[in-house]
Amino acid sequence: MNSFSETGSSRWRQVAAWPSFARWGTLLLLSGFISALWGAAGLPAGPLFGPMFGGAAFAVNSLSLSVPRWLYLAAQAVIGATVSANITPGIIATLGRDVPLFGIITGAILLGAALLGWVVSRCGLIPGSTALYGISPGAASPMVLLSEADGADAHLVAFMQYSRVLLVALAAALVAHLWVGGVGSPALHVPWLSPVHWDNLGIISVLAALSQQAARLLRVQGWALLGPMIFLSALHAGGWLAIDLPPWLLAAAYAQIGLHIGLGFRRDGLLHARRALPVVVGSALLLIAFCGVLAWGLARLTHIDALTAYLATSPGGIDTVAVIAASTPRVDLPFVLSFQSVRLLIVIGLAPLISRLIVRYSPHLRRARR
Repeated sequence: MNSFSETGSSRWRQVAAWPSFARWGTLLLLSGFISALWGAAGLPAGPLFGPMFGGAAFAVNSLSLSVPRWLYLAAQAVIGATVSANITPGIIATLGRDVPLFGIITGAILLGAALLGWVVSRCGLIPGSTALYGISPGAASPMVLLSEADGADAHLVAFMQYSRVLLVALAAALVAHLWVGGVGSPALHVPWLSPVHWDNLGIISVLAALSQQAARLLRVQGWALLGPMIFLSALHAGGWLAIDLPPWLLAAAYAQIGLHIGLGFRRDGLLHARRALPVVVGSALLLIAFCGVLAWGLARLTHIDALTAYLATSPGGIDTVAVIAASTPRVDLPFVLSFQSVRLLIVIGLAPLISRLIVRYSPHLRRARR
């Protein structure tokens, strides 16, 4: 067993010595192979999960690669435009009526996560306020930054957040697959060679880039995704812009999102969190189960179907859920993304406040900060 492990480590060290273009080529081949296996099994969002698992394999074996920032921003803009293509005036009216419901369910998710984090910290399984920030449902990158500013263990928070994103994505993909067609259902035919309307694509690209920067200047949280999504949705719903994106562009965007998540894992973070791994996985699964119960209640009390409710209440991240929802037939994509967007804004706005209040009134957390 040790010999096998040493052989594997030796091979990864050999790959690490390759030039950057060779490592990227190997990563893309590995990602494509995993995506093909994923699609052959009839599971949704293969272009997302192949790069996600391939990137994670490279990252935990210390192969330092990262998705260029401009590519990641472009991928989020494409996902935002994909969502915008589904927005109509009727849908906007429906979403307007459901805003109070969004707030109630999102508040329940946030408070449930805070309670779970408090219990984990109270039992001494994860020290201090680290558990509160690590279990916070969504907004992984902002939570890492906020936790560091608040004196928590940023490395462990990052590991908890990205582990949750991976587990949520897996759970959402499997639920969507089993709900829609069952194991072994045939993959949908994708018209990869369909004609591209380049003029329209160019206009969409320029508008998406401008709306991203406008949202950034306005300091909108999640601006890279929400800026294009909101602006292009308004244009599409008003009948001023037709949105028709080629399938290969969507697949490329999904792959960039997957690579970004996978390459976000770090070997030192994994080693640092090794003892806490059962707690990290267990708390993420408990949060997923709690959100599943809320989804069941949401489906029972409203007009929303159960699968849409499940994806809408999944505890982040928004870009991953967007890809899975867009790849799954019969899902109300605008509802899912609207719900996720509201949750993202509420989590970023209230999670630090809730964490500080819990620390203030919890003697064991106050002692940990001294």
